[in-house]
Amino acid sequence: MFNNQEIKSDDIISLTNTLRWELGIDFHDKIIESIYADASKIAKQSIQIEDAKNSTILDQKIDNIITSKWFGFPIMFLLLAIVFWITVAGANIPSSWLAAILLDTIHPFLKNIASQIGMPWWLDGVLIDGAYMAFAWVVSVMLPPMAIFFPLFTLLEDLGYLPRVAFNMDSLFRKAGAHGKQALTMSMGFGCNAAGVVATRVIDSPRERLIAIITNNFSLCNGRWPTQILIATIFIGGLVPSHWAGLVSAGAVVSIAVLGIVFSLLVSWGLSKSILRGQASTFSLELPPYRPPRILQTLYTSLIDRTILVLWRAIAFTIPAGIIIWLVANIYIGELSLAEYFIDWANPFAFYFGLNGVILLAYIIAIPANEIVIPTILMLTVINSGLTGIGEGAGVMFELDSVADTKRILTAGGWTLLTAINLMLFSLLHNPCSTTLYTIYKETKSIKWTAISALLPLTIGFIVCFFVTQLWLLFSS
Repeated sequence: MFNNQEIKSDDIISLTNTLRWELGIDFHDKIIESIYADASKIAKQSIQIEDAKNSTILDQKIDNIITSKWFGFPIMFLLLAIVFWITVAGANIPSSWLAAILLDTIHPFLKNIASQIGMPWWLDGVLIDGAYMAFAWVVSVMLPPMAIFFPLFTLLEDLGYLPRVAFNMDSLFRKAGAHGKQALTMSMGFGCNAAGVVATRVIDSPRERLIAIITNNFSLCNGRWPTQILIATIFIGGLVPSHWAGLVSAGAVVSIAVLGIVFSLLVSWGLSKSILRGQASTFSLELPPYRPPRILQTLYTSLIDRTILVLWRAIAFTIPAGIIIWLVANIYIGELSLAEYFIDWANPFAFYFGLNGVILLAYIIAIPANEIVIPTILMLTVINSGLTGIGEGAGVMFELDSVADTKRILTAGGWTLLTAINLMLFSLLHNPCSTTLYTIYKETKSIKWTAISALLPLTIGFIVCFFVTQLWLLFSS
């Protein structure tokens, strides 16, 4: 009797599932649309709101443009590009001010005090050249863009535009087996991946939330923009006449950002067909009316809840990294430092991927914060190449104001156009920073999913760099 009931239950479930999909994937959407249409009809007959008709008509006219098949995506990418441009251009001046205060003024002041009180050279190096310099770099590079990007992003959210972004991207993410709201968390990741991971709380499905968490690293966060911009300016912009250099460099960086969106969709699809198998869930997204942003609330939410929290976590992880940077550059075994030993050992392996030992060591040390990648690469290149008269000593991170001088250092370190392209790709596809990994663990409470979130993009990064290198060598020979 039990077996017959079980068989009947299985048959009923199977038949139900078959009939469900015969109705089409938009069955849920049609039901919701009919419910809202009936509710709207009843509301219009029973409630009268002054000027509501004009307001609704205006909202509908705007939505017909920004959610259309022809204009929706171009407008979305244009607004995203404007936000990026404002963030990058607007952050230059405050970043320079902070660097002048923290790096050019306070650092020499601390060094002078250490010298006057007779502090041992190694303690001076560990605390001031290591820990303090890492703190100063992260604050000066990370704080200004976050303090600009997050308020702009929150303003778009408060204005009512971001739900339209989710609406536009829903079909793409649904085809990838992911949730439409992943578009919002992906956009937040362009400011900071840790904030993007926290933003996945808006996704109710645990499976689809995990997909959004794992793939958020493919959004090019503000900590990686300086690396992309500098390398593109030096090596990509240098391929064309000077009057085209800026446009070509910007195009290269935007291409990397768009490539990140492509990888986010592809990896989401792969996860939904493998370890996170399942059908994309449908969700009802009610587009809110457009409204003036609440400026004070926006500033509080974006600066206190997002910027300060993320910055604090980054600082907590970066200070130990600064100490390690100084130690590996100043602890010697024989005639070589630990850094030089690692670089010499890693070079043969790294060359297969169009990279070098300096880049690999910089990314290992800079796991706490992507903001210190370029200063670390320059410092390690100077040490490994035996260059003199550049920087402030072994283990002291630095950057140069002159792009030409930076190019000379990198070229002396054996950099080529292939190295630059692969660094830009690896910067997009490597593992998340420690702040993001810590946030992933806090959100998932799982070492397994945290490890997958770290190793999956890193593996993809090495695979992509390997094939790019081999194709480059094949066609250039």
